[in-house]
Amino acid sequence: MSLSYHFTVEQQVGSSTFAFFGFNGTAGVWRITALNESGGWNDQTTVEDMDVAVKSELPCSFNALRSQQHRWTCGPANLFGKMAGQIIRSENVSLWKKQYMLYSFFFMRKVVAHILTFCFYCVILPATVLFPEVTVPKWAAFYLPALITLFIAIGKPRSVYLLVLWVLFENAMSMLRTKALVMGLFETGRVQEWVVTEKLGDGLKTKLIGQVPNEHQVRFRDRVHLLELLLGVYLLFCGCYDIIYGKNTLYLYVYLLMQSTAFFVVGFGFVGK
Repeated sequence: MSLSYHFTVEQQVGSSTFAFFGFNGTAGVWRITALNESGGWNDQTTVEDMDVAVKSELPCSFNALRSQQHRWTCGPANLFGKMAGQIIRSENVSLWKKQYMLYSFFFMRKVVAHILTFCFYCVILPATVLFPEVTVPKWAAFYLPALITLFIAIGKPRSVYLLVLWVLFENAMSMLRTKALVMGLFETGRVQEWVVTEKLGDGLKTKLIGQVPNEHQVRFRDRVHLLELLLGVYLLFCGCYDIIYGKNTLYLYVYLLMQSTAFFVVGFGFVGK
């Protein structure tokens, strides 16, 4: 659902309106003249895998997916910090497109969206059961996000039955993305570490299925993600507290228990085959 939305909405709409849009690096091709006309190539902006020739393949393991999502979040955030000033000073880009690029494309979608998902749905909303004097409108907590999610998923109707699991999984991955976002903006930690997504490629054609590496062959301690487990405990506590002492009518404990389960699944690495 995420990739279908990216290809059919973000890329096509951005291209048809001659606006900036995110370009997929895997199996993507740039014309050299396009690079030259846009100001040339600079190795300082190598924050994604668009410079590597690889086959188009989805991540083959959960750890590969985590590395990919870290890079997809850290890269744009780092690029935003490096290129914002140059975009503002550019004389070849209209004021409207500068505003769209900096505010809508980078700030809202690459920064605010990740922070909002993690902070609101994984920290603030669960905390409201502990502080009943704090109320969150239903339209902000459920109706508007549900509408946006449906718009994203409508391009892949065959996968609508996975919608609830997808939302829970995306929320569980929001901690990883928020951490990567902070690293990219402030250039800390592994911001310069460029881990290309693991590819199985043609190996599947020559190996028996039983010989293909899988998550169960990885050491248990390498699969465990402590921060996700701690957040799962927090959500579980909030859910149980809401069942015992809750007085609101939002039935938040249903969401909290399901979301805590998702964090435990991610935290213990029980994702994939």
